[in-house]
Amino acid sequence: MNQVEYLEWVPIGKFIKVAILVLVFFIISVMILVLIFIQPFDAETFIDYAVPLGLLVFILFLLGNFRGIKIRIDSEKLSLKYGLFNSKSIMLSEIDSCKEIKASFRRFGGVGVRYGFDRSYAYTTSFGNAVEITPKRGRPFIFSSKYPNKICKLISK
Repeated sequence: MNQVEYLEWVPIGKFIKVAILVLVFFIISVMILVLIFIQPFDAETFIDYAVPLGLLVFILFLLGNFRGIKIRIDSEKLSLKYGLFNSKSIMLSEIDSCKEIKASFRRFGGVGVRYGFDRSYAYTTSFGNAVEITPKRGRPFIFSSKYPNKICKLISK
């Protein structure tokens, strides 16, 4: 096992957190209003609760799953983990270039696991600082980072 040279946790952006909290508050409010204004609790009322409750559980799962990116660099490779199902590793020797960029809505259409209009793909947590890795073979890969200049310096050495 190689010694870790760099380790970073990049949480989701504040805007995303606020948007999810507003959505959760809205769903809970609808559920409370249904409880107040629909008195008999029968099969239809149960369905009226099951749908928003299922949506709430799904949203909370997504929030927990995509709460941030774990970046790890050792002497041989760059590894990223974004949720349960998204991970990426690339050998440092396979990286052609590394540069600091700003992740933009125009390029990716949102945050999360995204495919850019320029054939790149990205793990982004916000529209802020990011690193663009261009491998010797394959598509450019972008990921959010609080310290993209440190990552590029480590990769370039």
